[in-house]
Amino acid sequence: MNDLHPISCITLLTQAKTYQIDGTLCQYLYSEGSIKHPQYWFRPLPAQRKIADLKLNRDKVLRKVYEVPALYRQHHAIVTDTAIQQSLF
Repeated sequence: MNDLHPISCITLLTQAKTYQIDGTLCQYLYSEGSIKHPQYWFRPLPAQRKIADLKLNRDKVLRKVYEVPALYRQHHAIVTDTAIQQSLF
């Protein structure tokens, strides 16, 4: 993971990109909270050591979150009549 880009603007977070937080690959889920105190939720990808969702404030996102451009648009889902299967890699 040598090609990491720090997050420079919070508004550029998207669910299609993969992010690295403290060595864990994560997917951005959503943001919540007030305009002054937003919280950003991330979910670790499968086969990662951490399994719980991460909730970070704006300052921690700008300091700890890095975009992994090699894994861009790797998240997609296959919808069938009975189930939804997600493919991450």
